[in-house]
Amino acid sequence: MSSMEERIQVLQMIETGKISAQEGARLLEALDATDGPEAPKMTGGRAKWFRVRVTDKLSGKTKVNVNIPIGLVKVGMNMGARFAPEMEDIDMEEIMAAIRDGAQGKLIEVDDPEDNERVEIYVE
Repeated sequence: MSSMEERIQVLQMIETGKISAQEGARLLEALDATDGPEAPKMTGGRAKWFRVRVTDKLSGKTKVNVNIPIGLVKVGMNMGARFAPEMEDIDMEEIMAAIRDGAQGKLIEVDDPEDNERVEIYVE
């Protein structure tokens, strides 16, 4: 995905209310940082997307569906931590290491019985 397409996706996430303007600004700054020749490759060039899904367990309907370019995972995980306090026990560094090592598919599935939600995190 080109940098322009990623920028458009960030702007669309702001427009639809998935993220705030401040969060969007941080994502755009992170895109600028990854455009340079010294930007680290986080996945060995295979995975392109970090996907987060939150589903209502009773109805099966998707409540949150966020797709983040893999180059912005660290920024996205910091933002996501605010919205998913049930994930506080998960070692985010372990997830980052798995992504850097080329992991793909479902990394995490967490059920929140209090809110009847399921959180799933994928790398594709």
